[in-house]
Amino acid sequence: MEREWHIGNRNPVRWWDPILYPRGQGPFLRRAKEDPGYSRILVVGQWGLIPWFAKEPKLKYPTNNARSEEVQDKASYKHPWARGQRCIIPAADFDEPNWETGKNVWWRFRRTDGRPWGLAGLWNTWTDRTTGEVHESYTMILGGSHVT
Repeated sequence: MEREWHIGNRNPVRWWDPILYPRGQGPFLRRAKEDPGYSRILVVGQWGLIPWFAKEPKLKYPTNNARSEEVQDKASYKHPWARGQRCIIPAADFDEPNWETGKNVWWRFRRTDGRPWGLAGLWNTWTDRTTGEVHESYTMILGGSHVT
């Protein structure tokens, strides 16, 4: 990831989940908050965006994927979208269930050249009001090309 996205040695020690499932800890790249330029940093957070209005970090509903046609209006995603909190989610591959046969058959997607790829995402920083603990989180954007 460091070589692919030229993010140097500013990265945290790798402590994210080697195989990532929703609500696991995974890496994402975003613009550095304190930098007026456009430098990128590697952040580790929960795959499943924690929206500003959440009462706790563990949600009762899934937010690991955001449909592109909903990011501007859906409560969970509209504030990060409006604030331009976009990110790149690095991945070696991605598994998706396929139900064409009536049974769940897992399909694995990856680049043919073996290099990592970047998936479009949104990120958010959520602070627990009772403990002050800060949680980074992100969601993957799925869907069409009509969102600007």
